[in-house]
Amino acid sequence: MFHGKGGYDWETVYNMPIWLRRFTWNSVNEWYEKQNEEQQQATPKENVPKGPNIAPTYSTKASK
Repeated sequence: MFHGKGGYDWETVYNMPIWLRRFTWNSVNEWYEKQNEEQQQATPKENVPKGPNIAPTYSTKASK
């Protein structure tokens, strides 16, 4: 049910024994941490320029 991204409904989690709820939570948490680490390793860390550092030549204030 979890890997379908559907998650668990409230009633199922409420009726779970505490030990099973903790085990499920830790398993899901480990899976997400692993996916996050894989995503960060796959994403290239490039230094992309933000744009030219040019000041505008016009005034944005209204004249009096």
